[in-house]
Amino acid sequence: MIHLIVVSDSTGETGEQIVRAAAAQFNIESPHIKRYSHVRDLGNLKEVLESIDTLDNKIVYYSLVDEALIDYTKKFCDYNDIYAVDILTPSIIAIERLTNLTPMTQPGALRKMDEKYFKRVDAIEFAVRYDDGKDPRGARNADITIIGVSRTSKTPLSMYLANRNYRVCNIPLVPESPVPDVLFEIPPKKIIGLTNTPEKLNKIRKERLKALGLPSNSSYSDYERIFQELEFSHGIMKRIGCPIFDVSDRAIEETAELIIRHMKKFKS
Repeated sequence: MIHLIVVSDSTGETGEQIVRAAAAQFNIESPHIKRYSHVRDLGNLKEVLESIDTLDNKIVYYSLVDEALIDYTKKFCDYNDIYAVDILTPSIIAIERLTNLTPMTQPGALRKMDEKYFKRVDAIEFAVRYDDGKDPRGARNADITIIGVSRTSKTPLSMYLANRNYRVCNIPLVPESPVPDVLFEIPPKKIIGLTNTPEKLNKIRKERLKALGLPSNSSYSDYERIFQELEFSHGIMKRIGCPIFDVSDRAIEETAELIIRHMKKFKS
């Protein structure tokens, strides 16, 4: 039997996966893989290394960022004639040389990055699930709920904010459709109203109809209809008491930053 030892200052899951992938390339019966996680001080490291010193046929794989711990592991393994593999340092050095950046030497940095990644994926999936009023109940679990008439950039804003880790639900306001009760049940500070000028809406909607191969003189782009929708939506937003942002002269990024600033104001 061979003993494959993984020593990590984080969970060690990535290190263990690498070791398993390497072992899978050989016809070895029952390799014994032992993982030591959250080894972040010299006392703990000494205990781990001394505990495995009596094992035969062993390799130590270590994923550490603290230079003192790395140095001790190297010296211990050299002195005791133990095969040792530094999993992390060569990759860090390569990136450092290419970018001229200084590494953080922060244990668990990869796991924290993974957590941010999965949080963003969750936010994007949330935005897709609760886009365009598909299910207004999503507003209860949303960080931000965006409301407004058609073509006020609700969907692009939702996706942009989702990429900034905000769970966003967006709900269109249409005079013929009942306003979801949930909008009057959640805190107004979590709701953002969007508006646009009649001229911009007229132009955008005509372009939209053209792209769909429909007549541009449809009621959808009619000024009277647009005025009606805007009046209706502004009335709802005032009843709710939420902030209203005019998107007519703003890029998606600009409006998003205004919304983020608004949200942070209530977190501070």
